[in-house]
Amino acid sequence: MGVLGLTATGVCAMVGAGINIIPFMIQRNVPGIGPYVLPAFLFGALPAILAGLCYAILASAMPRAGGSYVYASRGLNPYLGFVASFSQWFALCIAIGVVSYVLVPFIRDIAVAAEWLRVAAALETGPVRLSISLGVLWAAVAANLRGITFYERLVVPLMFLTFALGAVVIVAGFLFDASDFSAALLAREGRAIPEVEAEFALWPFASAAAVLFASFIGFDAIAQAGGEAKRPGRNLPLAIGLAVGSVALFYLLFTAAVYHAVPWQYVADEAQRRDLTAPGLLGYLLPPFWTVVIVSAAAVALAKDLPAMLLAVSRLMFAWAEDGIFPKAIAAVHPRHRTPHVAVIASGGMATLGILGSHLAGDFFLGVDILVTAMLVNFLLMAVSVLTLPSHNPALARDVTVLPNPAYRVPLALLAVVVLAGFLAVHTIKDLAAPAAAWYFRSTWLWVAVMAAGTGIYAWEVAKLKAAGVDLRARFATLPPE
Repeated sequence: MGVLGLTATGVCAMVGAGINIIPFMIQRNVPGIGPYVLPAFLFGALPAILAGLCYAILASAMPRAGGSYVYASRGLNPYLGFVASFSQWFALCIAIGVVSYVLVPFIRDIAVAAEWLRVAAALETGPVRLSISLGVLWAAVAANLRGITFYERLVVPLMFLTFALGAVVIVAGFLFDASDFSAALLAREGRAIPEVEAEFALWPFASAAAVLFASFIGFDAIAQAGGEAKRPGRNLPLAIGLAVGSVALFYLLFTAAVYHAVPWQYVADEAQRRDLTAPGLLGYLLPPFWTVVIVSAAAVALAKDLPAMLLAVSRLMFAWAEDGIFPKAIAAVHPRHRTPHVAVIASGGMATLGILGSHLAGDFFLGVDILVTAMLVNFLLMAVSVLTLPSHNPALARDVTVLPNPAYRVPLALLAVVVLAGFLAVHTIKDLAAPAAAWYFRSTWLWVAVMAAGTGIYAWEVAKLKAAGVDLRARFATLPPE
């Protein structure tokens, strides 16, 4: 892949549920955030931007498939590299399942806007929703199995289509204002905008920013494709910068447009009773045709998440197996399509559990919270790897081409460590303090349990390597073969 395909991978992995659902359902997840969603979104972008710079620095020196695993295992410690990437793999697989699951309500909204009421009612039933979610997921698995050329031809047009259709939401949001929405709500449902009070408070603001940070997760998919990139030392950092920059601007315009047209008081009150989406909110203001267009845009944005995210997680598994710290069968490559087909199918299997978990839990935010915990840990270890690479692996450190001057690189990495650690602390405290029916509905304890399982796998495979006489220090001192 060239720069365009790599950038599309990042954009397609980032823009989806994060923009169409989370900025509005955050009113339920973090009560009291009220009118401060946009500032919290801006603050939530800070750790993502810092992490993106750390990824770009490490990608310039270690352009290989497996991204975060390779960076931390060569720049910090093999076990920590595995921990970083195993938590990332698990969380992204769960997120793939969540995206597949929340796609169905968008299809339902298309049916409602088109007045296909029987179809809409059928889509509300559990068996139909599960069947469609699983079908969409395994269609994305099939697309990944076809090979990188087919994949690139799929995601590049989807990236441009997502931005073009998202522009319709931005224009519509700024064409209308709160008075237009109030009149439309009164005419359709005979009720007024509820009175909701909110004062700025630091804790809800910080908690919301930590959750909204999840919207920026996805650019790391670019790093995982390092083994399939043209001129990776140059193109990986460039694609990361283009993806993070374009998506951040798009997110802020999109969120500002919706909250410009829809009073936050309505969003905050309604979010306590039902799931809200950007198209559903703007549907009060737009004629049926344009409602169908923006709901379709949201459905496209969600569906195109899946191929890019599956590419990322499957390449992580492939990198572990190639290094010998995961069962060797996972590193198998399809003889015709040249794809890690076993890793792709295994990742699809874990994502299937994400669909089933979302259905049983009845709240997709559990998956979002797991993703935030895992990715904050992952990004924190990437920032630490930037700091330790020169002393741990000076040969690879000499290949850094993004911020090669330590006078700039070290302060940036230190700032990233502080910010990411702070966000992780806020998110963990919020998770442990929130009411939950059982321990397995807390993302922190689920993450710990998964890491314990991953540690067991790592210890077993490393013991086998040592028994076979493999020089582990030499193996983890150099990059895997291209």
